[in-house]
Amino acid sequence: MRSAPAPVNARRDTVSIGALVDSRQRWRDLVSLAADVAFETDALGRFVFVDPVDGLGWSSTVLIGQPAELLLADTSGVTGFNPFRPTAPIRRRRTWLKCPDGGVRCMAFSVAPLLDGNCAMVGARGIGLDVTELDSQEAAVAAALRRGEVMDHILWSMREEVFAPRMMEAALGSLVRALGGEGAAVVEAFGKGQGPALLYHSGNGAEAVLPTAVALLDRDAPSSVEATSTNGRPVLLCACKTRFGRLIGLTIWRQPNGRPWNAEEQVLADSASTIIRVILEHDAIQLEMGRQARTDPLTGLLNRRAFLEELERNIERLERESLPGTLMFIDLDHFKLLNDQLGHEAGDEALRLTSVLLRNTVRPTDLVARFGGDEFAVWLNGADHLTAAERAEALRVEGPRALRHLTEGKVPDLTMSIGIAARPAGAGVETDELLRRADLAMYEVKRTGRAHWRVSHEPSG
Repeated sequence: MRSAPAPVNARRDTVSIGALVDSRQRWRDLVSLAADVAFETDALGRFVFVDPVDGLGWSSTVLIGQPAELLLADTSGVTGFNPFRPTAPIRRRRTWLKCPDGGVRCMAFSVAPLLDGNCAMVGARGIGLDVTELDSQEAAVAAALRRGEVMDHILWSMREEVFAPRMMEAALGSLVRALGGEGAAVVEAFGKGQGPALLYHSGNGAEAVLPTAVALLDRDAPSSVEATSTNGRPVLLCACKTRFGRLIGLTIWRQPNGRPWNAEEQVLADSASTIIRVILEHDAIQLEMGRQARTDPLTGLLNRRAFLEELERNIERLERESLPGTLMFIDLDHFKLLNDQLGHEAGDEALRLTSVLLRNTVRPTDLVARFGGDEFAVWLNGADHLTAAERAEALRVEGPRALRHLTEGKVPDLTMSIGIAARPAGAGVETDELLRRADLAMYEVKRTGRAHWRVSHEPSG
């Protein structure tokens, strides 16, 4: 007996259910190949399907029926989103999910809400790609770009400056603004008993953080270190050594109870310390070049040009204060014989010893210069011709004693011929006139036997 054929509607329902199962299986197979995570949730946000989960380490049997939000990670302030309750289709939005071992992974989700016939949300479906490594790389690139932008800004702010102090002011100010600090400074730690030095600073609070900064610098740390000052300021210090051997610290701080310095900010400060080191070396080179341009390389005294510049400034000050001043020209007698017969080394030593004798005879506030050859000049601030005569007599007596060992009895003793020209208070004597009178007095001593001194009493008018 032949059975009755199945109703047409039943056959259609069977085909539809089979097609639906086949479609869902194909979808699952496809996303398993294309995604790191695929999921479906119900109206209550519970997992009804999760596959695969190897990338996260979870078992499907553990997650099915559980609220999907359990996978959302607390990323310490990093803003994510909930991919399991979308209100509209979303493509490649990132959030962090927990792993069973306590780790987290960054996932890029594409999700869509599931709606019933009345457009009510009955769940969600989506896929996620693990972009943890890519996210880390992008963060590193972003941090590097930010550091580059800050360095470019610091260099841009310095580009118009020529002198090191202004360059340092621009660099520190830019760094403070870039890192959201209260202030920044460059400090130097000297040996025991000498104390620290605050070389440059920008912003507020430098004196308050100086002890903390120097304590960090004493550790001679190879990279950035941080601490909290006694008044609650987060302090970051980067130590560096210049090519001239100075131990310097770039320090930056926030206001009291400010947030700590993060790793990116420490790297940025380390990068900035390289610029600070270059500025300090530039400053040292500038100072040395200036010193060499103003000093005699053999004796370390002022050279003729620097002496005349300083003389003008000193005379202007004495004029305002109604004080006298006196100029002395000193020439070594028999120097040429010493130089020719005993050699240039003996001559150089005679000039060095003479420079020491002159410095020791006058005050630190007076000016001493080597004019060239064996000629020297001394300016006595606030001294009249009587004081200058006392200094000249001391040089006349002590000079031959200090230099006698150089002549070895083979040439006459080195003595000094000294010319003196005084500038009385309020006299209004021109510098050229003083130089002329002192020079004439010195050569008059030379002409009349050497080894003594003479005061020029020639009228200044």
